[in-house]
Amino acid sequence: MTSRVTFVPPAMNDSLRRARFDDGGSLDAGGTARARAAAGSLPAAVRVLLSPSVRCRETAAALGLDGTEEPELAGLDMGRWRGLTLAEVGSAEPQEVGRWLADPDAAPHGGESVADLCARVGRWLRAAAGTDGHTVAVVEPEIVRAVVVHVLGAPLAAFWRLDVPPLTATSVSGRAGRWNVRLGQPLDPVGEETDDRA
Repeated sequence: MTSRVTFVPPAMNDSLRRARFDDGGSLDAGGTARARAAAGSLPAAVRVLLSPSVRCRETAAALGLDGTEEPELAGLDMGRWRGLTLAEVGSAEPQEVGRWLADPDAAPHGGESVADLCARVGRWLRAAAGTDGHTVAVVEPEIVRAVVVHVLGAPLAAFWRLDVPPLTATSVSGRAGRWNVRLGQPLDPVGEETDDRA
């Protein structure tokens, strides 16, 4: 049995553009248009899962996907920092932000630590290894980071070293829990040819 999961981060919105911890905001017009243009570019899937956020639901809809929210794939719980920009928190609590970025076990915002998020996503991946067929998951960028860290067995400190652009596809595939990863393929507008040589 071979499992394959393609993770797609949401299209652009104001929160992503301003490095704001998810505030429940919708996609902007450009993000919606880009997602609609890419509708049909993903391979067929047996199931579609979503991070339970507005921007992931709207991205899936714009891509023409009908999915189910998966709580285990929720974005990082930012506690009292939710809705604030990184610059705002950094100005008000510079030492706490520094600790949060340096220590994967730290959660000064009262929410979830990076280590806890990575453990949660690792549990989900272990369960997904027993699922046959292709799954598409429209998820927050930090979920994609956690997936890559887990699959590569990278140290948790690598989490912040991974850039996850909007509307890209990162796929993992494997059997018996041994995953391979294919990083950051752009979702091209339907009808445009892609170069898979890279």
